[in-house]
Amino acid sequence: MVNHAVMVFPQSVEQPNAVQPCTLIEMAPLHHRSGFLGNSAGAVSIRQLLEKVAQSNATVLINGESGTGKELVARTLHDLSDRRSGHFVPINCGAIPKDLLESELFGHRKGSFTGATTDRTGRFELAHGGTIFLDEIGDMPMDMQVKLLRVLQERTVEAVGGSKPIPVDVRVVAATHRDLEAEISAGRFREDLFYRLNVLPVHIPPLRDRMEDVPELLNFYAGKFKARGQAPISFSTDFLSLLTQYDWPGNVRELSNLVDRFTALFSGMKLELGMVPNSFLPKGMRELQASQGVAPAASGNSTNPFASLDPSVVGDHPVQAPLQVQLFAEQPPNDVEDIIMLAQGQACLPPDGLSLKEHLADVERTLIMQALERSKGNVSQTARLLNLQRTTLIVKLDKYALRYNGQGEGEDEQAAA
Repeated sequence: MVNHAVMVFPQSVEQPNAVQPCTLIEMAPLHHRSGFLGNSAGAVSIRQLLEKVAQSNATVLINGESGTGKELVARTLHDLSDRRSGHFVPINCGAIPKDLLESELFGHRKGSFTGATTDRTGRFELAHGGTIFLDEIGDMPMDMQVKLLRVLQERTVEAVGGSKPIPVDVRVVAATHRDLEAEISAGRFREDLFYRLNVLPVHIPPLRDRMEDVPELLNFYAGKFKARGQAPISFSTDFLSLLTQYDWPGNVRELSNLVDRFTALFSGMKLELGMVPNSFLPKGMRELQASQGVAPAASGNSTNPFASLDPSVVGDHPVQAPLQVQLFAEQPPNDVEDIIMLAQGQACLPPDGLSLKEHLADVERTLIMQALERSKGNVSQTARLLNLQRTTLIVKLDKYALRYNGQGEGEDEQAAA
């Protein structure tokens, strides 16, 4: 792999266009810079493709199952491109209510709608000179697809409530786990937008198609804890064999999360077959282990899965029980699969700053709108979802001029009768 030398320009917020002195540095091989690890044919092919695609400003469409690393690929394209000194601005098109998506993408002007108390810069403007990453583009509502198509054609955006088109110089990278051609046939995705996005297609193979990369990925994520000063876990040959036979339906994200789990519970230990209680193994891994005749670690009882696991001896080596295991022996663990991580990308502070009070008000309004939509406008149910008093919620609904159907207004009184 050829190393690349790049010119790195220090950024200046006050004078973003000023000429700055530069430093010539030698960059590491792409294998180490991108984090897209592995020596399988699929991994090598992806890295080679990224090197070529990064040199173009054409729109990229990344396709792959959930957890395969689509955002990692998008960030790599940005970091390898001549736009690396600009912002990388991600947005999850499926995580934002459709009523707010236009404002998030293109911005809005003060007074353009109730609650718009100040001008707001959209993600496209924030990404000017850099890259915008439209994650889960397949979940974008049809009416927004029309507006996005126009932006891609004209290379200008118009803020909600604005009257002047704003030129934007951005590279667009989109990603989806859906089959967009099937979505087109079903009438859920515009064909013309698909052709605009699919200039440079990048397909990321699922982890089950590059199983030879699993050991390297396991060691990489386990090693990250060593860098944080925490004792990393290791794997016996038999346990590693089990992990390389598992089909990883959650792909690299599932593998990373599982290493996090094992490290929290068995810090510094060497994991052996049958050592991990079933409650901490994915269903498919439990079934695979059972098919090989391996007895799982005794679970003790429902509230203490470590009750009969002696952490002082693992295999042939005495090991001090990690604090996490001791704590789990005293209290029931939370089910990791029940923890839902909501991610809409990293927030970007505009060059001129923002009003934190107004920004937090926007967040509050968004969450109230989501709760209203989930409860179909039922005020009492919305209040319960937000853990608010019903009267407090009504004040906030009036503050943001949000509509609701009034259903459930008498429910509290009836329940008290």
